[in-house]
Amino acid sequence: MQLKKTISLCSLLICAVLSRAQDIQISKKSFDPINLSYPGLEKTNQLYTAGKYDDAAKALLEYYQKKSKTAAPDFSNSEKPADINQPIDKVTQEMADKALSHQFQPHKGYGYFDYGKDINWQMWPVKDNEVRWQLHRVKWWQPMAMVYHATGDEKYAKEWVLQYSDWARKNPLGLSADNDKFVWRPLEVSDRVQSLPPTFSLFVNSPNFSPAFLMEFLNSYHQQADYLPENYAKQGNHRLFEAQRTLFAGVSFPEFKNAPKWRQSGITVLNTEIKKQVYADGMQFELSPIYHVAAIDIFLKAYRSAQRVNLEKEFPQSYVQTVENMIMALVSITLPDYNTPMFGDSWLTDKKFRMNQFASWNKVFPKNEVIRYFATDGKEGKAPGLLSKALSNAGFYTFRSGWDKNATVMVLKASPPGEFHAQPDNGTFELFIKGRNFTPDAGVFVYSGDEAIMKQRNWYRQTRIHSTLTLDDQNMVITKAQQNKWQTGKNLDLLTYTNPSYPELNHQRSVLFINHQYFLFIDKAIGKATGNLGVHWQLKEDSKALFDQAKNRVYTTYTDGNNLLIQSLNKDKVSLKEEEGKVSYVYNQEMKRPAFTFEKAKKDNSTQTFISIVYPYSNQNAPEIIIKENPGNDFEKGNIDLTLNIDGKQQQIKTALIHKNDLNK
Repeated sequence: MQLKKTISLCSLLICAVLSRAQDIQISKKSFDPINLSYPGLEKTNQLYTAGKYDDAAKALLEYYQKKSKTAAPDFSNSEKPADINQPIDKVTQEMADKALSHQFQPHKGYGYFDYGKDINWQMWPVKDNEVRWQLHRVKWWQPMAMVYHATGDEKYAKEWVLQYSDWARKNPLGLSADNDKFVWRPLEVSDRVQSLPPTFSLFVNSPNFSPAFLMEFLNSYHQQADYLPENYAKQGNHRLFEAQRTLFAGVSFPEFKNAPKWRQSGITVLNTEIKKQVYADGMQFELSPIYHVAAIDIFLKAYRSAQRVNLEKEFPQSYVQTVENMIMALVSITLPDYNTPMFGDSWLTDKKFRMNQFASWNKVFPKNEVIRYFATDGKEGKAPGLLSKALSNAGFYTFRSGWDKNATVMVLKASPPGEFHAQPDNGTFELFIKGRNFTPDAGVFVYSGDEAIMKQRNWYRQTRIHSTLTLDDQNMVITKAQQNKWQTGKNLDLLTYTNPSYPELNHQRSVLFINHQYFLFIDKAIGKATGNLGVHWQLKEDSKALFDQAKNRVYTTYTDGNNLLIQSLNKDKVSLKEEEGKVSYVYNQEMKRPAFTFEKAKKDNSTQTFISIVYPYSNQNAPEIIIKENPGNDFEKGNIDLTLNIDGKQQQIKTALIHKNDLNK
């Protein structure tokens, strides 16, 4: 009767774990991963040698409890470093509280899901791979620890101990190929290896943290950390994350026998990968600005971890110099609102968060005045000495009028392939003017999953929803663009590149930034291919764009007077066509926006040219713009001699679009 009463008072999870706890025996084997000769473990070693394994575990727990009181939890490697001295915010509180009833939010792009009283770790409520992968990053455990530290309420510690044991029991390595695919993907393992040390430190003094659970936790953590060096991803940011977190494991738990091996493995991989993954111009080779920033943090987190154990000299000076170069590359493509273009699976970030990143980087590079400038929102340090800048290896080209918040800044992508994050989008750009991003990139929306999820992802990867040229609205080949010319000057900055977009069709785009004020685009379709050509454009979702079919122009109608005109200046027949447009700033969220194309047919192997002006103006009346080709103008040879009449004011533009030695390429 008493047994039935006990069962009725506890959840299935608690009963299962309590039953398991009774079965767990602390044995000699429990201490296999531990270096009992490590300083501070003398008592543990003495009891272990005497065969008193329960008492040895108790002594080991006392060691970790004492250790936790002498040093603050290390959140330095966390995605968003926490401060245990600050009040708990609403998001953290909600995540911790919902976790008590097994309502978890694996991915911030979705809401909370109920995983049941007896937690179903294999549940897949949305067939987005990220939801199931990130379930096993167990990101609510750290909020539970934070709330426990702030309140002292044992329900959080008790539930965490139960959940950890339940997770470890139900997700052993080798349970099934399908389960291993998600639970033991090295990136997820590394995420747990990174988040668990500070979580452990905050919970270890709880009376619910028994010696038996300590041994279970240590053996589980050791298995996960030891799994990584033999299973690193072959390349890319995953390999960086995994190596950095393996190093962190070796620093966080130096009491493990394999801790030195983990530290050395992480350092060796990162020293190798920084040479492979970072171009000479400083950009990480996946060419996704958001992952570029992640790579900077990875390299510096690893360096700071090494400093904690006096191993920073294992990283050569070239490693540190490369990271500084990466930060300067980021500076060159940073918009005045501290965001970067959403190229290649990127999204928006919070300005304060990015400033905090610059501040943390400034501690490593205190003499770099530019980093300090960005860390302080321009209040200290110095703005970069250059305005427009080419990152020619990465194919990121920035046209810039200044470094203040009202500057005009365009970042254009004409790149080599960027691995998994590559999109068929060479030529696309973002244009920021006086505090407004007029032409944000489409974004990512979702990553991977079943057929329905992939259909959503692939919509956002289409060439035609980027600001570039298409043939029959088909996706271009993902390949390397060739820079033909880049020059900067007082009154004119110029880029010309050629992209082999389709079989037998090259797209040559020239962008002229005139007087640090407006842009002229000259797009040439070169080759034998025939079909319908389109030069596509997208605008911000709230721009309330007006379409003027008669004059082949589209312009925004912001009431603050900060507006943009995009107009075709072709003399031959070009039609303006409105298209479906969408933008995704946040994972799994999207909005409609204005999109359009200038179109004409290509019927033979002759080169077809599009001339478009992108003109900011400071009122609600779009200017009247007329183009005149002067006698020296020859688009075919790349010689430009034009006169623009803008609201009655004339300006001559005369330049060569490509270098002479590129004429026959």
